[in-house]
Amino acid sequence: MRSIYQTILEQIRSGSKTVLATVVNTTGSTPQKPGSSALFGEHGLLAGTVGGGMIEGEIQHIAESVLISGASDHFYFNLDSDQGDKGAICGGEAGVLVDADPSLHLAALEGLEHALSISAEGFLLTVVSQKYDQGRSIRRYWINSARSEDLPTGMDQAFKEVVESHLKQALRYGFTKIDLQILPAHQVKMAFLEHIKPMPHLVIVGGGHVGKALAHLGTLLEFEVSVVDDRPEYASREHIPDADHLVVNEIGKALHELEPGTNTYIVIVTRGHSYDGEALRACIGSDAAFIGLIGSKHKVEIMKKQFLEEGWATPEQWSAIHTPIGLPIGSQTVQEIAISIAAQLVKVRSRKKEAYGE
Repeated sequence: MRSIYQTILEQIRSGSKTVLATVVNTTGSTPQKPGSSALFGEHGLLAGTVGGGMIEGEIQHIAESVLISGASDHFYFNLDSDQGDKGAICGGEAGVLVDADPSLHLAALEGLEHALSISAEGFLLTVVSQKYDQGRSIRRYWINSARSEDLPTGMDQAFKEVVESHLKQALRYGFTKIDLQILPAHQVKMAFLEHIKPMPHLVIVGGGHVGKALAHLGTLLEFEVSVVDDRPEYASREHIPDADHLVVNEIGKALHELEPGTNTYIVIVTRGHSYDGEALRACIGSDAAFIGLIGSKHKVEIMKKQFLEEGWATPEQWSAIHTPIGLPIGSQTVQEIAISIAAQLVKVRSRKKEAYGE
């Protein structure tokens, strides 16, 4: 799965008009949290979500109008129980910023794209101003780091200081609305920061039935998904349309070239014992956040004995491998096995986030 901002860039480069809706504030129970975004085009939803159901339907109607009018605005939605059976009952309120023309922020989006291409993090600053009778004006800035020298030049100094004071909060929570109360006479009506970082990278080694099912789940769970196989027909767009990247190469060589890091989750589900071993030798002992190997307990014991006797891994390195892979949910079918693996990936990812205070 790619960042919604990368999808916006693709649409800009293809000449397509889009509207970006972002949840900027909520109270009570709502289907999505602040920072959730949905991108709409001339034929409806392109990417993301602002909650689905009634609220997303209403925002889609707004987006259709905004595509024509070109007028950005901030909309409020009451999601109380008075809606009856017309939609989901949440009981809260949500404020949604609708950006009529994301193409105006090309420089910021290209800065974001470059950062993600080198696995770097940063912040996207969105500033909403009210210019007399001209309606709302939206500007976006890319900030490379939490250092004050990386803040946009030419910005009002008082506002710049307020933005700087919120960077650490955005780093921790991912999204933060900037408190503008200390600037009562300022032209800025709303501003928020989004912490942008590379999505966790799920590398699926083996494009068979389980690999194909897991690629689909990985995309839904907001992983950037790569599928590796030495057979072109199994690492193809026709066979696995959900993958972000398809790699046809010798398995060991492909994993070496991917350079697994702390944001990499590797799942080994190849077609045989020797290929599993080739894949595992290429990544065991790496900095990967997760390495999982499919197989029976008997197969795993044989492989463990071989790896330790041959000196391909230390006991500590082997103990870090998740094998047999997947949470014990009694899975039997391909789809159930993929779900058990996906659940384990989410569990490990969540623990990692907690460890870093995210």
